[in-house]
Amino acid sequence: MSRKIKLIWDFRGPASAKTAEHHEIHLKEFIEAEKLPINITGFEIYNEMYAIAFMVVTDEKMIAVRDALRPHRGEIFE
Repeated sequence: MSRKIKLIWDFRGPASAKTAEHHEIHLKEFIEAEKLPINITGFEIYNEMYAIAFMVVTDEKMIAVRDALRPHRGEIFE
């Protein structure tokens, strides 16, 4: 089984929660358009000034998705 990578986009400022929530919509659209094997996405609000949007991809697809969408960072997804 291949490793799963969580690609993360950071959003800061008073509109960070709404921006992260909206960004997740685009991530879902990308997964559908590219027919990616994993469809795990989400957004997390840490406080009123910081939120993230994320998507999980397989190790094999990570480079292509990273180059297309340019996430701010990534981590191993468990």
